[in-house]
Formats: sequence, structure tokens, C-alpha cells
Amino acid sequence: MFKLLDGSQTLGRGRTFWSCFLAVLAAALIYPVFADSYDVGNFSYFLIWIFMALGLCLMWGYGGMLSFGQTFFFGIAGYAYGVLAINMGGGSATIAALVLSIVIAMMAAGILGYFMIWGGISGIFFGIVTLSATLVLAFFLGQTAGPEWRIGTARLNGFNGMKGMDPLTVGDFYIEGSALYYVMVALIVAVYIGLRILLNSRIGNVIVATRENPQRAEMLGYDIRKYQLLTFTIGSGLAGLSGALYTSWGQFITPSSIGLPAAAMPIVWVAFSGRSDLTATLVGSFLLLFGFQTITVYSQQAALVLMGALLLATVMLAPQGFVLGVGKLVADRWTGRRRRGANPALGQANGLQSNET
Repeated sequence: MFKLLDGSQTLGRGRTFWSCFLAVLAAALIYPVFADSYDVGNFSYFLIWIFMALGLCLMWGYGGMLSFGQTFFFGIAGYAYGVLAINMGGGSATIAALVLSIVIAMMAAGILGYFMIWGGISGIFFGIVTLSATLVLAFFLGQTAGPEWRIGTARLNGFNGMKGMDPLTVGDFYIEGSALYYVMVALIVAVYIGLRILLNSRIGNVIVATRENPQRAEMLGYDIRKYQLLTFTIGSGLAGLSGALYTSWGQFITPSSIGLPAAAMPIVWVAFSGRSDLTATLVGSFLLLFGFQTITVYSQQAALVLMGALLLATVMLAPQGFVLGVGKLVADRWTGRRRRGANPALGQANGLQSNET
């Protein structure tokens, strides 16, 4: 098990990395003790979106499938949670509504992914199809304001958004505030560890091999379509998890959370962070969400302009991602120091070489 956690497909390995990981986790766990309830709620909000970013990292960075459909599945699961929670009466049924909404999003991903992948759609056309599906869903939900647009007792409400669903509840206890924060942290850790195990397993190696050279992977006997569909379904399911958690957190969801500006945000997060590594995506997405939210308090337009500028700078200056580049640089420096410390003769040789230069 530990071998899969520390595999070659993910950045950050060894005792130093996991010591830092545990230190950050410990700091996250004690944060609510010292912070006020407003800040804890904001951090819960930031963490909700991390699942969507990790899902896109899996699809795009490891699987080579650029999808603009993360908010499509976000919306499906979010609205599904609202419909189920309202019609099931709320309360403890919200947990079942959360699970079922994610299943619905994954089923939708399986259907859409089957037709795209088995239809031979790849490259830029994969992104176009997923973006089209996202825009169609946002347009459809925007015109559902009439009273006839209801599922059971749940009204869709058009641009005003669906509301009236209960938050996640266990018995008589609402999962809000610090409780929701701890649930988010636990889910983030579980998803992160699970994805590391998946990507460092044989399945993960095939997923990466398919990204690098699909024809070679097929010649080795793998049906790459099955692995691509699995990758797309899991990544979209994580977007659905974000959608269901978002709806339960705010007890509302609107079509604006699905449209074009929202669909572009995960691309920016993952591209800036470093799409080819889970750890970089996790750290970079959180930093961007924190910064975006801070700037939005003063000007939403300025925040959107900053996101566009970051994407442009990433493409032109650091196509592999800023956070990933910094992480690799730190890792290389640390590894080099350890090697020189373990072998003084090597360090002296390097010093002599640099002096001669």
C-alpha cells in the first residue's frame, strides 16, 4: 500500500514529504480552534471546489482529456441533490441524497463519455463537446422559472435558482460550521490518498501510457477506451461531489454556477497549479481560490481579469504549471543537498568544478 502512495506518478515522496503532509494536516485540524466561524465557513467553501480540480487533474493531466464539462457534472449533481433532498424530506435523508446525486453525475459521465470515446472524439474536439454540453445545461436551467418546471415538490426556479433543501444532516445535527469543515478536510484527504493509490497502480500506469502514446498502449494489448472512460467517469464524479457539497453548503444552486465563466475556472486552477500532478493541483487550486475570493470582496471584475491574466501567463511562461515548477525546483535542490551531505567527496568535487568554472 505504501509503495502505491509513494509511486513515481505523483510528485512528493519519501519521509520528508509525508512529514510535511502530516504537519499541514495537523495545522488544518487545529485551525478552527483559533479562527472565527466566518473564516472557518470560508475555508469550507474553498475546499468544496478542490474535488472538481482534482478530477480535472486526473482527466487532463494524467489522462490527456481536456474537459470543459466539470461544471456540467457539478450542476447535475447539485440539482440532483436539491431535488432528492427536498422530495425525500430532508433530515438524515440528505446523506442518501448526496450519495445518489454523485451516482447520477457518474452515470451521466459514463453515458456521455461512452459516446465520445467510442466515437473517436479526442483532442480539442473533446473539449468542444464537453463545453457544448455545459452551455446547453446552463441555458436549459435558465429558462425553468415557470411553476411547471418542477420535479415532485422541488421547483427549478430558472435563474433565481433552486433553494429550500436541507444541509447535510445526521439525526438532528446539521453538518455546518466547524463540523462541515472537518468533513471537507476528511474528504480531501481520502480523495487525495485514493487518487495517489489509483495513479501509482497498474491502472494508473495504463492511463498515463494512454496519454503519452495511445497507439503503443493498444499494441501492448490494452483497450484504452475502457481506461479513458474510467478516468472520465471518476474525474466527473469528483466534480459531482463538489456540486452536491456546494448545494448542501449554501442550500441553493443557480445556473450561473454552471455557465461559461464558471466552466473556465477549473481550467485556470489546474493549468496554473500543474495539471500533471495531484499535489500541485491541490495546493495551487486552494491558493487561487483563496486569492480569488479575497479580491472578489473588492471587485469581481478585477478577480476575473486576474484569472485570465494568470492563465495567459501560465501558457506563455510556465506551460507545466507554476506550482509544479516550484515544487520540482525545491525537490531537486533538497535532493541535491542530501546527496552532497551523504557523500562529502561529491560535494567537494562539485565545489572544485564550480570554482574552475
